[in-house]
Amino acid sequence: MSKLSYEDKINLYNDKKRGMSIGSLSNQYKVRKCVINYLTALIDKHGIDILRTSKNKIHTKYEKQEAIDRVLVNGEAVWAVALDIGLLSKGMLNNWISKYKENGYNIVERKRGRSTMPKVIKKKENETKDEKIKRLEQENMYLKAEIEYSKKLRAVVQARKNQQQKKK
Repeated sequence: MSKLSYEDKINLYNDKKRGMSIGSLSNQYKVRKCVINYLTALIDKHGIDILRTSKNKIHTKYEKQEAIDRVLVNGEAVWAVALDIGLLSKGMLNNWISKYKENGYNIVERKRGRSTMPKVIKKKENETKDEKIKRLEQENMYLKAEIEYSKKLRAVVQARKNQQQKKK
């Protein structure tokens, strides 16, 4: 499936409104029929301005949580929720839900920008005993911090699971 440009989306929508069949549009633009149906429903509901040409919209944790809850808790259809909140693809919401389940029913924001993790100090060929001790102490501190982080994360995930089970 090819990714549609802004102009292709507008042309596809206009062709659909002029009465072209979904099958012929699918062949012409090389997209699935469900993509055409979703795109036309999205523009009908939100207007042509929903097709942004500039920067991608970043959704907050709370927006994602609300959408996921509407699907998992309220039992609404993914297609309807994605359309209602104005996502450009229902696949985005499906991805949010699968990541949500993978992360122990927690919303995890994707980190943007450079990593803040310190670089691991590489072993030198001709290092003295003092340098070796200093390097090993730094590695030891780093690993201890990593273990503490993992323990706290595990505890939070377990508490969240227990809370979810109590609600059921």
